[in-house]
Amino acid sequence: MTIHPAIHPAEQSIRSTPEGLLWEPSERWVRGRKGDVTVVDSRHPVLVWEPGVPVPQYAFPREEVREDLLRPAERPPTGSHTGSRTFYDLTVGGVVVENAAWTFPAEDLAGHIAFEWFRHWDSGLDHWYEEEEEIFIHPRDPHKRVDALPSGRHVQVEVGGLLVADTHRPVLLYETGLPTRYYIPRADVRLDLFEPTDHSTGCPYKGVARYWTWAGPGEVPRNILWSYPDPLPPVAAVQGLLAFYNEAVDITVDGERRARPVTPFTDGLKV
Repeated sequence: MTIHPAIHPAEQSIRSTPEGLLWEPSERWVRGRKGDVTVVDSRHPVLVWEPGVPVPQYAFPREEVREDLLRPAERPPTGSHTGSRTFYDLTVGGVVVENAAWTFPAEDLAGHIAFEWFRHWDSGLDHWYEEEEEIFIHPRDPHKRVDALPSGRHVQVEVGGLLVADTHRPVLLYETGLPTRYYIPRADVRLDLFEPTDHSTGCPYKGVARYWTWAGPGEVPRNILWSYPDPLPPVAAVQGLLAFYNEAVDITVDGERRARPVTPFTDGLKV
């Protein structure tokens, strides 16, 4: 077994670098594939948080990366990723993925390579796995918690002054850094006032969501209602239930009107 002195697994505290990066070792077995080719197979990954970026990413020891599939980038976005200067294009089966990987400038992370994850941008790998579970969008943050708790609270939701949901059997989803989301049984939602759309989103903590948009009177942001038909096991309690963006509707809990929160989603919910 190879020991990496700078990131010994026993040292689990988050560290910082002069460049403003935060990092810590992970003991998860992480693999990344492009098509059927395994590009990364690492048992010594490092989680890295860039300044101003709320989610982490992985960096991997070079010996656990297929460097033979990498070549110096032809058009490197020099200066991105906290001032990184070394970027790589990935070549697999004759397909070139530009700027798929890079090295951070921090001395602490010398000898490590990071990869883009967003395959829908066509800039990263196709599949990522932690142990045997496929992971989407970005690595899961070990310091973030998501709990889905069945509740007996009385939750009412209004859109433009019209009552569209009324339940005494919600599931409350608590996610670090976000407002409480209220998941409501379909029978308690006026789903006839909404139309399904082809919009979908992926979350590494919850799964893939499908959406509905408002079909009633007034101007309302699109895709304010969603559901997880097949959620990940830790939040199985929300399966098939419906949730609204608190940022765009009025929610009353046990007779108390909740203020609309300001979140990273707020700007995208403007009419």
